[in-house]
Amino acid sequence: MELTLIYTIVGFGLAGISVISNDAIQVIGVFLESKKKWFRWYTLAASASLVMIVTITYGWWQYNGDISFGRLTRIPYREIQWYHCAAPLILLLLTRIGVPVSTTFLVLSAFASTVVIEAMLIKSAAGYAVAAVVAYICWLGISKLVNEKFDEITTQWKISFWRNSVWISSGYLWATWLMHDVANIAVYLPRQLDITLLLIVLVYFTIILFYVFYIRGGKIQNVIISKTGTRFARSATIINTIYALVLWYFKDLNNLPLSTTWIFVGLLTGRELAISSTNKDYKFKYIFPLVTADFLKMIFGLSVSIAIVLVIHYVIIPNQIGL
Repeated sequence: MELTLIYTIVGFGLAGISVISNDAIQVIGVFLESKKKWFRWYTLAASASLVMIVTITYGWWQYNGDISFGRLTRIPYREIQWYHCAAPLILLLLTRIGVPVSTTFLVLSAFASTVVIEAMLIKSAAGYAVAAVVAYICWLGISKLVNEKFDEITTQWKISFWRNSVWISSGYLWATWLMHDVANIAVYLPRQLDITLLLIVLVYFTIILFYVFYIRGGKIQNVIISKTGTRFARSATIINTIYALVLWYFKDLNNLPLSTTWIFVGLLTGRELAISSTNKDYKFKYIFPLVTADFLKMIFGLSVSIAIVLVIHYVIIPNQIGL
């Protein structure tokens, strides 16, 4: 077996488990947190897997075998080398200690030119700002109507409505996220997959999803749990819906990859700031450490990504990747 094939298998394997463990839980984490009281973990995992299979298969069919939904148009396929495996390995280690870093920068930085990475950074920063502003405005209005932390829903039809809404909004968000971040795994594969490779990808992703649900999200889930009311069906639905709409907007903006983690952190930041602005029992001094910690983790992940870019472009293979 050629070394490049071994590197491809290892890189794809590491990327799959690290991207889904780190980024995916930030998307389905709210769903998991709000539903774990009512459903077994394997029921939730099966639901998420079904949405994933339908979404990726649709993308494979719509984009002529490209499961990245065209996100890798500006990042051509390269033969996988040992240093391409380093990025998902680092990501896997960071996931194990609960750091919500951007998989887009950390993984794709090993493949993309600095020009593309700069454009990705600008798009992601814009996504963070838009998500924060939209979330702040939305929750200013929401906070005037309900207190997500203390106002309990007691009417039976309202309880049923919000519980069912979590399923719908989570499925929509999960599908939208896949259209962005599958590229972070598919970058290790040919841009057009045959049916056999597609089935292998779907089976592997399903196994990882079941594992993530089995461990209840792992340490990354603490990012979700620490935020106000995320275990409530109403809050989960609102978060999912706004997050999905922002992701959808940036999906149609252009075919550049962007960091969904940055949008996620921006969304939670804007939400927490809005709640603290309208709730006298939830002061800014309480949320500042949470918001700051998430932002610093995000910047740390970006710093690691930049370091990978510099090492690959200027030390390992200087002048071999377009700058």
